[in-house]
Amino acid sequence: MTYVDERNEPSSDTDLLDFFYDTRTQTESLTAPLSDEDMGLQSMEDASPPKWHLAHTTWFFEEFILKPHLPGYRPRDERFAILFNSYYVQAGPRHTRSKRGLLSRPSVTEVTSYRAHVEDALREGMIYGKFALDQTKLDALITLGCHHEMQHQELLVTDLLHALSHNPLLPAYTPSQPEAVREVPDQSWTRHEGGLVEIGHDGNGFAYDCEGPRHKVWLEPYRLADRPVTNGEWIAFMEDGGYDNQTLWLMEGWAVREQNGWDSPLYWWQQDDQWWTFTLQGPRPVDLSAPVVHVSYYEADAFARWAGHRLPTEGEWEAAAQHTDIAGNFLESGAFMPLGRDAGLWGDVWQWTSSAFSPYPGFRPPEGAIGEYNGKFMVNQMVLRGGSCATPRLQMRSSYRTFFYPNQRWQMLGLRLAADQ
Repeated sequence: MTYVDERNEPSSDTDLLDFFYDTRTQTESLTAPLSDEDMGLQSMEDASPPKWHLAHTTWFFEEFILKPHLPGYRPRDERFAILFNSYYVQAGPRHTRSKRGLLSRPSVTEVTSYRAHVEDALREGMIYGKFALDQTKLDALITLGCHHEMQHQELLVTDLLHALSHNPLLPAYTPSQPEAVREVPDQSWTRHEGGLVEIGHDGNGFAYDCEGPRHKVWLEPYRLADRPVTNGEWIAFMEDGGYDNQTLWLMEGWAVREQNGWDSPLYWWQQDDQWWTFTLQGPRPVDLSAPVVHVSYYEADAFARWAGHRLPTEGEWEAAAQHTDIAGNFLESGAFMPLGRDAGLWGDVWQWTSSAFSPYPGFRPPEGAIGEYNGKFMVNQMVLRGGSCATPRLQMRSSYRTFFYPNQRWQMLGLRLAADQ
């Protein structure tokens, strides 16, 4: 399956079922190369095992669609409601997040059977019109569940990358591909006049609640770099003492850098006077022309100061991206495109902005547990834009806001510079 359709929501019940099965099939294809031992790996509290991702995305459909809206539905196992709830307080008790890797039971086979059970129930309910819910609301819930699962497809592989990086054998998740020889042009800038602009989702197609309401923001004239910062530029920052120059760092960032001993991006090490990195394709020499990845907000902010520029606001990024085509297919058939595809604003790495993740003017979360999905996290995190090489194509849109804590690095996180005109 490839994500090539420009739509991000289906137009009919048949399309919706196809969308549902395509999404589910894609998730399973991502776990196809894994052993049962791989499926249970959890390397830190922020990450989850592949098996848990398979089960949690299934629980989402069961908890929010089948249980409340399909008369006569019987869960495969009532205990799964506790094991595979993530953070939805209103949905009931939850297994401790940091101990998901201890769930040797249920087995991978049982989780696979659980997925099939839920898929069969949803399919039968749709085909025979058994759902006790308005069709428009049902379609919206199923579409939300599919996009939720696509988010977990990205998390599944980045969580797995972190887990495999702790194995001294440095195993590859996907076969190594030859690196393309390419030259990166000198950084140039696009000019934007700013003024009163509108950002936020325009109501056409799917979006998460936190992407709206659409509203006006005032932007001073600004410039935006035409590409992300590269590994070669990052090494120049390192060689110039960027990790040791306290004046470049936010106070909290400096404390985190000292506490963790950061002196390079996550997964980097130096060997025989060359920088290496661990990737989904195993260990590889750092490609100087590729975008730097696995850097925290603190590191990105320090680099921007060192370069004499700054990070863009999310309003600046979105205003520049609203009329920009999204190039390429990103996550498809379990294969990951290498970084550096010259996709413009999109798809190489998530790009840190200087904007805190907070609600837009007029935001109201939906009623019930679904409203916890974004509303409860709107504090102490920073927004990133643009998507990464691990982001499903149908997740890509100019209004999409992802968010992480400023110290986190295990996701595909990079940066693009901005400047005042």
